Amino acid sequence: MAARLIQRCTRHLSASFLTVSTPAIVLTACRWTPTELYQSSTLLAGIHTSVHHHVPDLTPATEHICQPEHIKVDELIESALNTEELLQISSEHTVTGNQAAALLIRLCRHIVEQKLDTQDVLRDSRFQHLLNAVDGQISSVWNGNLVSLLRSLFAIKLDAHNRVLRSVENEIHWRLKRLSLKNLASLAGYYTSYAQTDGQKVLLSDIIKNVELRWTEITDAKTVTTLMTKLGPLSSALMGRLEDKGLELAEFFTPDDTRKVALALAMQNRRTIPLLRALSYHFMQKHCDLKTGVLIDMAFAYGKLNFQQTQVFQRLAAELLPRVPELSPMDVMRCTKSFAYLKWLNLPLFEALAQYVLEHCENTTEMQLCNIIMAFARLNYQPTIGEAFYAKIHEKLSSALVEMEPFLLVDLVWSLCILQQVNHLYLSQVLDHHFFQRITEGIQTQKSENYKLKLVHINATAQLECSDYNGPYLPTHCLDSWISGTRKNLSPLSSGVREMLQTAVGDQTKCRCGVNTTYGWVIDGEVVLDSENKPLVVQEYTSPHGPQSEGSKPLPFGAKRLAFVAREFPNYNSRSRDLLGRFAMARRHLLAAGFLVVDVPYYDWLELKSDWQKVAYLKDKMGKAIAEDMVQ
Repeated sequence: MAARLIQRCTRHLSASFLTVSTPAIVLTACRWTPTELYQSSTLLAGIHTSVHHHVPDLTPATEHICQPEHIKVDELIESALNTEELLQISSEHTVTGNQAAALLIRLCRHIVEQKLDTQDVLRDSRFQHLLNAVDGQISSVWNGNLVSLLRSLFAIKLDAHNRVLRSVENEIHWRLKRLSLKNLASLAGYYTSYAQTDGQKVLLSDIIKNVELRWTEITDAKTVTTLMTKLGPLSSALMGRLEDKGLELAEFFTPDDTRKVALALAMQNRRTIPLLRALSYHFMQKHCDLKTGVLIDMAFAYGKLNFQQTQVFQRLAAELLPRVPELSPMDVMRCTKSFAYLKWLNLPLFEALAQYVLEHCENTTEMQLCNIIMAFARLNYQPTIGEAFYAKIHEKLSSALVEMEPFLLVDLVWSLCILQQVNHLYLSQVLDHHFFQRITEGIQTQKSENYKLKLVHINATAQLECSDYNGPYLPTHCLDSWISGTRKNLSPLSSGVREMLQTAVGDQTKCRCGVNTTYGWVIDGEVVLDSENKPLVVQEYTSPHGPQSEGSKPLPFGAKRLAFVAREFPNYNSRSRDLLGRFAMARRHLLAAGFLVVDVPYYDWLELKSDWQKVAYLKDKMGKAIAEDMVQ
């Protein structure tokens, strides 16, 4: 390291002397003939030696720039067509360190593109000669070639402890502050994937620090997208500055740049509204052909960030619809999942996707089919070709249930319950004692709690909607312990409904709020009415839907149970008043359990300004629910 430092100081001192003493000679050197160049080089060497005897002669470094021999080597490198030609150049000509780097870059590219045996090339003496040439003249390699060389050496999977690789990394570390921002961005574009050793991690850390200090130098959209994608996840401070720069340059983003930025935000859960709005606006202004991957990734990113932009969704769906027959099964799965994230049900598009699955079911994997079913269930989408569609699905999946990953199997069966397409084969598989013990015993995590609740919903479907199913069911002690965790923090809508419901019935004993059911659903309010529609004391009567019944009296003849359920904004499809699949299943279960369900949607409740309006609204909803029941 000390020797390299002395060498650098010596070179800079010499260059400084030449620049100050003989500017005219240096500036006009490249216009001389070879003979004049030789004489000039001799003159420079004499001046150099007479003034600074301790400084090494730099004549070769000045001379090779314009020597015909070196110009010829550069031309040969550019015109070489294969690996052998490139290796032959190094054996037939004297190459500089920079030319050796250029040769190695071309060689590594050929190795990767033609899928050659890396070890055979590495053992070639000519390749080793090039590595040694670069290592010996590393300080003369140009910045751009140095950055590209490091990438090329990583591409051929050179060992991280290789001497030449470490030499290149050290040289880059030395020059880090002198690299252009373009070189830094290029370096960041690949180095984050390869930094493994302690030294490499230190270099990566210094790259991030340099970019953080120089972020104002960014002037192009491509640099923003590269740095956001590669360095953004490693530095929150840098990501914030890049978001500001992205907002400034949003109008220059190509659709692919927009996709990369949106994905970078989604992967880091950064819901930067101003940037997302700018991306959406400029995305809609660009009327150009969009790649299918861009469309699907944009849908995924917007869905993950829960950023609603109707015009963008409409364009994505319209662009994807005619391309559905050309998609691969993987693309179809990604498309359905992305729109499910968005809660955006475009019927023509989903009909086309369902038809595709029906026609290409044999080429679709079980994992892909499961994800498609889960996406349909989330949106509560029922294909018009449902009978043929589900027949194909059951035929494909029935033989794979035993070997399916347990959590995936629960998700699949739960989704089929939502779509009302589950049968005894699926139910018996997940409600088996040995199966549910595998996924519920052990460490209690949020994931295990969620799957316990899904098993309760599946059990409820088996009890309430599958009359021909004879078991097994979940044990009572499991239901009692698992549903106890379904209580959640009250939203303003739920607390308002509960408060106004107690006012509407006139007595707290005639209304029960926050009722946990054995079906895994929480009822915001429960009211019992007699045959004359007068409220009764709820606690006096048996409640088969609860884990523990407070009363002992059976319901009088003609009495009715009403379940009040607050419907929040997230319970609905985007720009729609149709419930998502989970909440549609909850409503079906409560109806099957004997309740008259009174939905209190957010869009109605928000329009009610006073308490008396809210009480009148609840009474009116009760009357309508009773009237609908009498009609049926």
